[in-house]
Formats: sequence, C-alpha cells, structure tokens
Amino acid sequence: MSADEGQTVKITSPWDGDVLNRHDGEETEQGLTIEIAGTAPPDQEVLVAGQTARREGDSFHATVTLSAPENFITAECPAGSDQIQLLYDRNSYKRFRFSVDDNVLFLRDLAHDPPNSLFDHWYLAFWREMHERFGAKIHLNIYHQAPGFILPDMHDRWRGEWQDNADWLHLSFHALQNEPAYIYRNATARRISRDFEWVMDEIYRFAGTEVTGDTTTVHWAEATPEACQALYERGIRKLIALPRVDDEGEPRTSYHLDREQALHLLSRDAWKDTQTGIIFVTCDEVVNSHSLEDVPKVLDGQEESPHTCELMELLIHEQYFREELPNYQPDVKDKVIAALEWVTERGYEPCFWCEGFVGNTRTER
Repeated sequence: MSADEGQTVKITSPWDGDVLNRHDGEETEQGLTIEIAGTAPPDQEVLVAGQTARREGDSFHATVTLSAPENFITAECPAGSDQIQLLYDRNSYKRFRFSVDDNVLFLRDLAHDPPNSLFDHWYLAFWREMHERFGAKIHLNIYHQAPGFILPDMHDRWRGEWQDNADWLHLSFHALQNEPAYIYRNATARRISRDFEWVMDEIYRFAGTEVTGDTTTVHWAEATPEACQALYERGIRKLIALPRVDDEGEPRTSYHLDREQALHLLSRDAWKDTQTGIIFVTCDEVVNSHSLEDVPKVLDGQEESPHTCELMELLIHEQYFREELPNYQPDVKDKVIAALEWVTERGYEPCFWCEGFVGNTRTER
C-alpha cells in the first residue's frame, strides 16, 4: 500500500478476531508477546497500544503483550485510528473433538424399538467404545425429523442415562431435516431460530441441558450473518466451518464469510467474526470423505502448520454407518479408529469446544 493522499492507519497483522496461542509469539507468565504490523502515512508517528511503533516507509511494527482472554489493540496517528480484537488462548495445548453430522436415524431406531439402555443400540455402543478406548468426546448434531420420525417421538426414558454420560457425549441442533442440501444458505434469522428451538427444546426434554453446550455445526456449514447472529443470541458461541473456495473462486461451507475470510480461516484453527461474535472452528478432516489409508495422511498435512495443528476437529456423518443406505461405507468404523489413533499417538487430548476457552481448561484467568 502506498502513502496516497487520504491514507489512514490500518492494522494488517494479526487479523481482527484472530485466536492466538503459543505458536503466534513468545509466551511467558506475563502473557503472549506478539508483533503488530500495519500501514499509515509515512511522515506520522503511530502509537500502538500507547507505544511508539517502529516505522519503515508506510509500514509500522510494534510489540505488544496480550494478557487477557480478549484484547483490544488500537493503532493511532494524526490521520486516524484502527482497532482490532485479539483472543488469547493462554497455556494452549493440543486437543481434539469428534463431531458427527446428520444424526436422526439412530434416534428413530430408539423411538420405534426402545432398548433398555441407550448403549444397547449398536451406534451409541460404538461411540461409547471410542470414548472408552481413546477418551474421545463425541458431539452429535441432530435433525428434527426424517421420514417416519420427528423428535417429539423420542422417549425421555433414557434422560438419566444421557445425563450420566454428558461428560463425553453431547447433542445439538444441526437442521430441520436433511433436504434441501443448503437449507440455511439464504435463511432468515426467524427461520433458523424456529428450527433451532424446535430441536433444542426436544433435546432438553428427552436428554436434559447437561448434554448441550455452546457449539454446533449448521447443515452444510452455510448461513447468513443474520442467522448466525440469531444463533449467538440463543447461546451458540462456536460454529464448525469447512472453509474452501470453489472453482469459480466463491467461498463454500464457510457460512457467510467472504473469500478472503474463508481463506484466512482455512489457514487457522479458529477465528472470531467480531461482527456476529461467533468463533469459527476449522474442521481438519471430514473422515468419511477419504479412503482408510488417506485418513492419517490428511491429518499429517494439518500438522505441518503450527496454526492448524493445535485444535483438531474431526467430523463424520451418520449415513455412512447405515448398511441400508447407498452411501454406506463398510470400513467407516475403521476410519474413525484410524483418526483417533492418529490424534492419540500425537498427544492430543479430548475436549468439547465449550469447555474453558475453546476447549482449553488450563487457561488461567
């Protein structure tokens, strides 16, 4: 950027809303010391967090130390000012979560042929085995309805069992139903609010509030800013995104984020949209989308960058477990095990993103 007439001060790095940790600077007992960079008219003094910045042409640099979970950094000069919000993940460590989208068929099974225990059903028995074997915390995102079933059909006879296992098994809203695919791409706040409340009211009824948190994945990870704001107003603070850009350069499965924001999120574990208040957590692998032998290779790629290897979000879909469906994958359980073996062998610890600060329960406040 050149020093054109009318140029004002602009912080260019980090981004407004960045979630920073030990990989982004030097961490001490005092906090995380990082570099702030930006541009401003070259003949003006710039103050960053009250300190005089170093100047080189129209660029400026300053060193600041973050000590709070949320930090507002201001750069100012006679030409103007700029402010960004930075989130500090103090004492961060490697952690992971396993989420499952499009869940409804196992609930229909439970409603139509009720077993004595939730874990008499093969699907929940498998996830409990993954918890017992790897310590995995499992988050099931569910639909309100499917052919022959609506959530009000779910019995509350297992309410106590849901609550007893809430330390590792969570439920949340995903969508009204499976079709249409991009059901919330252009949805109003009223539409998603209605569907969210329909699902969550039933979860509270049959399983209790203990199995819920502040995180979910909206079906196809697309929603308008107004819809995301409506979810924030209803207690959602984190949304799982699968940021990508299609062949035409358009962002996909990135909610309402524009191309630059989607690409930035793709390069980070998490990023906060300060306009809606939502923290987007990047999905590291859709496990059912890869062959068994490639499941660990995808995670190897995520591990290469220090900015994508701290938080591991693993995701899969219920339909790939169902033998009666055309997209059934006979080795789907092996894929889950392969992903969990990878994170376990590399020292990742299980979490829910609603725990502590984005899954970090060691953060000192």
